Amino acid sequence: MSGSSPAQPRGAESNALLLLDALPHPVLLVDEKGHVTEANGAAQDFFQVSVAMLRRQPIASFVPFGSPLLALIDQVRMRGSAVNEYRVDVGTPRNGSERIVDIYASPILEKPNHVVVMLQERTMAEKIDRQLTHRGAARSVTGLAAMLAHEIKNPLSGIRGAAQLLESSVDDNDRALTRLICDEADRIVKLVDRMEVFSDERPIEREPVNIHVVLEHVKRLAQSGFARSIRITEEYDPSLPPVYANRDQLIQVFLNLIKNAAEAIGDDDDGEIMLTTAFRPGIRLSVPGSANRVTLPLEFSVRDNGPGVPADMLPHLFDPFVTTKTNGSGLGLALVAKIIGDHGGVIECESQPGRTTFRVLLPAYPGVMTSDKDE
Repeated sequence: MSGSSPAQPRGAESNALLLLDALPHPVLLVDEKGHVTEANGAAQDFFQVSVAMLRRQPIASFVPFGSPLLALIDQVRMRGSAVNEYRVDVGTPRNGSERIVDIYASPILEKPNHVVVMLQERTMAEKIDRQLTHRGAARSVTGLAAMLAHEIKNPLSGIRGAAQLLESSVDDNDRALTRLICDEADRIVKLVDRMEVFSDERPIEREPVNIHVVLEHVKRLAQSGFARSIRITEEYDPSLPPVYANRDQLIQVFLNLIKNAAEAIGDDDDGEIMLTTAFRPGIRLSVPGSANRVTLPLEFSVRDNGPGVPADMLPHLFDPFVTTKTNGSGLGLALVAKIIGDHGGVIECESQPGRTTFRVLLPAYPGVMTSDKDE
């Protein structure tokens, strides 16, 4: 049988296997019976067995009992389309007690009921960074914000009042100094006011919101002000169900993201910001402190062609007081992360020179049957 095969396909297949082996992430091909038929070198290292051993047993033998990976493979077969799932523990005594991975599974059109699976393992730093919406970073300033409100704003009020009294009895040269005291006191009060938002633990008032109405509103605000000279384009899915959110807070989130993009672009005449919306039925994530996995099918992105975020700053981008701006406070993205986290969503950033994308994943309004979108 093999002798009758043309030489070119054998060479193409050999090249494909070489490419797979070059990948740093484990890649498996699972047949209709749940057996592994192919595995690259990274997969063999990950499971600590040879490809010959992998082929002797079902994939279920190499992952924890009832692993979401098995259900994900069945889901790909049923839908006939790719599905992703984040933060899945596939650790076993054989390959380590805890192995947190992102799973990307896709059908093979040429081989019915065959599924290719890629696992992307997370380092410990990435595991911490990918916690649902960086909530820890936002909470780290909650207590500080409450303390600042009481311990700083009151004495600042006294300082400002004293400066105003002095202003009426000093000459012009000294009056400039008293005005400086008042201005700086006002600036600190505004900063504290922004931080006080972090200590607001009241439940969010949510309702079904049309994200496209929100984005168009934010776009108009941006084009009439800070993004007047920047081209803003859209790539929307018009059939999206409503997002379950607070409209005013969503405006605050996307206004902040677009403002950051505009500031990153600066005076570049070719600057462009793209707003995209999409439905991702396969995206599910684990909720900290719970065994449940939530579905976040609505994906909204803000992409710019600016210079990008420095690689050393990217892991800390949503931490408070981290900023690349000369006069920035470093609270904008931390507040965005808190708002998205309070909505039960996720925000991530991918950046390279000429392409930075902030991606927001949020739940759909529960009154809408999102399963209709899957069909």
